Amino acid sequence: MGAGDYYEVLGVPRTADDKDIKKAYRGLARKYHPDVCKEPGAEEKFKEINEAYSVLSDSQKKSQYDNLGHTNFTNASKGQYSGAGGPHGGGGFSADFSGFGDIFDFFGGSSGGPRGARGPQAGNDVLMRMVISLEEAVSGTDKEVQLMHNESCPACNGTGSETKKLHTCKRCNGSGQLQQLSQTVFGQFVRMTTCNECMGRGRVPEKKCPECKGTGHTRVKRTLSVHFPAGIDTGMRLRMEGYGEAGDTGAPSGDLFIEVQVRAHSRFVRSGDTLETTLEISPAQAVLGSSEMIETIDAKHVDLTIPAGVQHNTALKIPGEGVKRRGKPGDLLVRLKIVVPKSISPEQREFYQKILSAEGKRSDTSKKGIFSGLRGKK
Repeated sequence: MGAGDYYEVLGVPRTADDKDIKKAYRGLARKYHPDVCKEPGAEEKFKEINEAYSVLSDSQKKSQYDNLGHTNFTNASKGQYSGAGGPHGGGGFSADFSGFGDIFDFFGGSSGGPRGARGPQAGNDVLMRMVISLEEAVSGTDKEVQLMHNESCPACNGTGSETKKLHTCKRCNGSGQLQQLSQTVFGQFVRMTTCNECMGRGRVPEKKCPECKGTGHTRVKRTLSVHFPAGIDTGMRLRMEGYGEAGDTGAPSGDLFIEVQVRAHSRFVRSGDTLETTLEISPAQAVLGSSEMIETIDAKHVDLTIPAGVQHNTALKIPGEGVKRRGKPGDLLVRLKIVVPKSISPEQREFYQKILSAEGKRSDTSKKGIFSGLRGKK
């Protein structure tokens, strides 16, 4: 799919709320629906509109899109199997038209009426959680993931039939559903249940495939290459289209969602695109100023100038050494902690006493307790 920035596709500003996004989508969907618009490229334009709306109408996807940017967000949905083989069905894009019955009326369709067999069902989605380091989250990384899921049986092409032929289910007459009638004091009640013979598909194998026992699916272990874009954070999910469980014959596979957990770091703390680390300095460095070599999260060494007279807990900024997201890296803050030594040499003590004298103060060099003076005045 070659859609550009989703906000531009729908023609709304980045500050648009849900109401504005829905309004823009409805207008464009009417205009470019292939049944109405015969202009060249209308079908592709309609798909782009649906792709943009499916992201911007979902609060979680919209937040990730705003944070990662268009390129990183769309790249996060791309992955591949290593070695031979791949997902059957390929995923595909599904537009969300819930709540837009008037659009279908406009096109002459109908969303009501009696329903027959439930038809081929798409495969289930799969959720996987992965832990990555802060270094990997900051700069982006590629990882190989072991995935165990259902794929279409290669022996029967996912039909579940050794002959690859299916017949109408005699138990439900192809409806995929069974009716159970019960009589109560309030009258007759009809309960619809999924046919346990065809599992709701309405069709059964002519002869069950010996490889998959008629299910049409086989359990396969795959190695999947996953790209984690720079700037990804805890709680974000990557969507890999078509890498979930296999669907029924003729239906797409589900999607694989990878939820990210970023491991805490021993030296750096993240806040949005900003990283922060702590540097301990001596009182002399704070008074006179100094310089220290700081190692960034990507192992670079930067010379940090500490100004004279700096105060405890001051944060000095190193631009561009924070989280690298959307080509605009954040900053690295170095939080200064002035540490008073617990023990000093005789030479250092002499220097500190001279400083006290210059300040017009004196030090109490006696080893008596703080209440000794009070006792002497009794």
